[in-house]
Amino acid sequence: MGEKMKITVITGTEVKGCTWHLKEAFLSELRDGNEIQEFYLPRDSPQFCRGCKICFFVNESKCPHADKVMPIWDSMVNSDLIVWAYPVYVLHTPGHVKTLLDHFGCHWMVHRPEPKMFTKTAVVLTQSIGAPNGSAQDDVATSMSWLGVPRVKRLGFGMIDGVIWEELKPKRRKKFIRKTKAFARSLKNLKPAKGLSLKGKFFFEICKAMQKYLLKKTDKPSADGQYWIDQGWITP
Repeated sequence: MGEKMKITVITGTEVKGCTWHLKEAFLSELRDGNEIQEFYLPRDSPQFCRGCKICFFVNESKCPHADKVMPIWDSMVNSDLIVWAYPVYVLHTPGHVKTLLDHFGCHWMVHRPEPKMFTKTAVVLTQSIGAPNGSAQDDVATSMSWLGVPRVKRLGFGMIDGVIWEELKPKRRKKFIRKTKAFARSLKNLKPAKGLSLKGKFFFEICKAMQKYLLKKTDKPSADGQYWIDQGWITP
């Protein structure tokens, strides 16, 4: 970017194991000159969503878990690069990562998308003992896409040798580190995306049509409807 890059890192484990070493290898290529804010789950994660829907009907700042959710959300909104690093649990993302994603539902394109997300890049960095990483990466990648993030890049590893970093063969550890660092270097000159992806634009237009339809069916716009009006995307 030619300027200092802001990076939000959400690590889905507090253990300094395989995920941590991969995450550190990734960040080692990006720490110099950039601003990095890190969160660790479950330490920084909110409680399970209660289903109260106050984020949809009123505002996300009224969520009973806003004290945990808003710092992470605000960091993401103000970042150029959003990094998710987590281990694969039973072929999917860990529950505490999913819990955090659940709290972002009100910002999905169908509700109140944040325009600043339309220029960002997200990275999904995962590892498993040997199971495929795809489904676990999809959990986060799907949320990122519906939040409007146009570029989602992925890197996943099967450890094979075991689950303890120090017990992996040195040759394999070096291979993982080398690939992870190369992946990070490809993002050093990251430029903002020019807007929603083609798929994102398609979803946006469908959501726009839905909001227009709902607006015609009510005397008073919903919180979502009013947001779309305020953004200038639809007219009352």
